[in-house]
Amino acid sequence: MGDPTLAIIAGAGALPRMLSQALSAVGRAHLICTPHGLDVELEEAEEFYFERSISFFRSLEKRGIRQVVMVGKFHRPRALNIMRFEGSTLLAAPRILASLRKGDDASLRSLAEIIEELGLEVVGVEEVAPHLLPEPGLYASRLPSETDRADVERAAHIVAAISGVDVGQGAVVAGGLCLATESLPGTDAMLDWVASTREHPADGSRSGVLYKAPKIQQDRRMDLPAIGPVTVAKAAAAGLAGIAWEARGALLLDAERTMADAERLGLFLWARQPIR
Repeated sequence: MGDPTLAIIAGAGALPRMLSQALSAVGRAHLICTPHGLDVELEEAEEFYFERSISFFRSLEKRGIRQVVMVGKFHRPRALNIMRFEGSTLLAAPRILASLRKGDDASLRSLAEIIEELGLEVVGVEEVAPHLLPEPGLYASRLPSETDRADVERAAHIVAAISGVDVGQGAVVAGGLCLATESLPGTDAMLDWVASTREHPADGSRSGVLYKAPKIQQDRRMDLPAIGPVTVAKAAAAGLAGIAWEARGALLLDAERTMADAERLGLFLWARQPIR
């Protein structure tokens, strides 16, 4: 593959592994790096400490890396070791820590700015593996009903509203009523809550939808929403009729399995044109 010019900064979850596999399939050499303490699904990931992140990114540039893509779920550092800080990162720490209080998108945007100031280009999944972002269309045989479509429309407007204050990327709506919106705990926790609090019809019928989309002002190079097998399983457990998302604005993880599971469980999967 030649010497790598791209580094994946890997967060938690399946996406870094999927992106690495997609890049390898097309012969794109890459490094995989991850902040210390994250539970990533890649044994070959090279760890770095937040307290030494500036020198680490400088070392990437010296090793021939030109582009960086950040994928997966990143958690705010819970505890920092003051004895581990090196000078350049210590100088940047107030700027980074201030961004952590503003929300996920602001935090990642601040980190991207710092990385680019060090001479690296931050790119998105759309640039390096566009096939992971589905085009508009249906990805399971079940068709959304008129009620489902109205619920998706309502959920899309709700997601647009909460995204304006950097809160979340998803909502659950049934019969025009908002059952839940996504916040810091994430989509899985939201769906678990809906499953535990909602009354399920005795006949096993399904209603309601999950909708996901990027935040309105989001830097789409980072933290795009994702739908995968776990999402399908939890949506089914919550009694939902299907899942919709903004076309080209969300990642479809383990696509074949996700579609097969939706087919088996009777859910629709709909990549929908954005409302804006």
